[in-house]
Amino acid sequence: MNAGVTPQGADVVILGGGLAGLTLALQLRQQDAALRITVIERHRHPVREAAFKVGESTVEIGAHYLSSVLGLREHLDTEQLRKFGFRFFFSDGRSDIDRCTEIGVSRILPVSSWQIDRGRFENFLGERVRAAGIEFIDGAVVRGFDLGAGSEAHRVRFERDGQSHEMQSRWLIDAAGRAGLIKRKLDLAQPNAHDVNAVWWRVDGHIDPNDWSDDAGWRARCTPPDRWRSTNHMCGPGYWFWLIPLASGAHSLGIVCDASMHPLETMNTHAKAMAWLREHQPRVAAALDEPQHAVQDFMFLRHFSYGCKQVFSRERWALTGEAGVFLDPFYSPGSDFIALSNTYICDLIARDRAGTAFAPFASLYEQLYFSFYENTLTLYQDQYPLFGDVQVMPVKVIWDYTFYWALLAPLYFTQRQCDLNMLGRLRNEFTQASALNRAMQRLLRAWGEHNRAQGGPPLQDDGRMLDQYAIGWFYELNRALTDELDDEAFASRVRGNIACMQALAVEILERARAKHPAIDGTELDALFDTTSPVPAPLLTADWYAQAIAETAL
Repeated sequence: MNAGVTPQGADVVILGGGLAGLTLALQLRQQDAALRITVIERHRHPVREAAFKVGESTVEIGAHYLSSVLGLREHLDTEQLRKFGFRFFFSDGRSDIDRCTEIGVSRILPVSSWQIDRGRFENFLGERVRAAGIEFIDGAVVRGFDLGAGSEAHRVRFERDGQSHEMQSRWLIDAAGRAGLIKRKLDLAQPNAHDVNAVWWRVDGHIDPNDWSDDAGWRARCTPPDRWRSTNHMCGPGYWFWLIPLASGAHSLGIVCDASMHPLETMNTHAKAMAWLREHQPRVAAALDEPQHAVQDFMFLRHFSYGCKQVFSRERWALTGEAGVFLDPFYSPGSDFIALSNTYICDLIARDRAGTAFAPFASLYEQLYFSFYENTLTLYQDQYPLFGDVQVMPVKVIWDYTFYWALLAPLYFTQRQCDLNMLGRLRNEFTQASALNRAMQRLLRAWGEHNRAQGGPPLQDDGRMLDQYAIGWFYELNRALTDELDDEAFASRVRGNIACMQALAVEILERARAKHPAIDGTELDALFDTTSPVPAPLLTADWYAQAIAETAL
């Protein structure tokens, strides 16, 4: 008998056959053709398209995981929608969208991402896992389970079609989403300091922002002129509203807001949400009132962001996806963290199958995973008041993208997230970058507070577009994600990216102090020399002139 193989039942039982569970099953099968895998899912397949689950927008790590690591690119290209990047409009209370500041790309960036109809995709994944010889038990309800101690097998009890079943497994994975089966049993739930709520719904038909303007020049600013394929963010103080198109012909919509600034009780029915939109995003509301956009569903979620005390165990269980941690849908990191956790779980199971000690790696990988979670959380915590700041938010978006593409994305694209030697070698660099990001988030928050104390920056009303595609180094950060790098080249790339972050930080601090001389930049000053002039500013001329200089207070 091979090391790590249970004599009866399965080697791995995955509780939950949604995005996290099904992709994990496929990744495990790619890794080990002999592995006995069972997925237990409560929904009966095929599931409904469009109005099934949110989490439809992908970004670079999650998209790379699905397309390249799992090899699903053909489905994504033919059955889902290629995404036209993120797009932001500062349009609170405005109907004249073409006169509002827009942040986005005028052309599609090199690294692909997609808008995913979750129902269509999970149906496809279900067929794929069965074709791979994985036991996929849909329409089943988990009634209980016992976690084995030491070398004992885990035991799972479930019911399907009125019949009770029990099976055992060496590994037990909780991919049951917010139900968090292992999390509940072991009391692993952990709150975080990010109090936000969301409501969402889907409607028939696609919604195209280009239909909201007769200005031919404005409509043609993007090539192709397909703003509707973006994840469109309509922003205002304390909130953002998403528009995500789905390949099934529907559109996904949602309001995400700071609980203290926009109480959930003001939007927790469809009628209330529409009334809220008529006040805050009247052009969107007018579009949704058109008869072709029939409502398909409506849901809301209070306090959706949370942490977890433990996700990987030496006792051969793990949590992945929303069963573990969940951050915020802004910047769409959900599938990224599925990619990260699934890859760590696959590595732990491979070590166990090989008969090697995996327990120390469970602890190390958990520390890394929580570090990625905590660093990403800083992008959101106490930052929602900035979302309506047309002066600071464009700078924050550029910074947040840079932080993501400079460190975590290259680490995953080059499949080095489990390379402890490389992570050890670059430990000081990653620590430095983390401190730099935390300091920058505090600076951005302070800048916004100074703006609000003076009544806020004036709204720009000339329809300017802050084109991210035109920023050469920014474009290159995205393109370079697909470079194949040996260890020396990777280490050099990370150091170069951090140098770019430092230069950008100096420049942002200089701009913030120019607007508010009293702003406190001592934290950044302490990290590195911010007094030397920047020889070649990264965001020069047109971009800063439009984003900053022309919004002088």
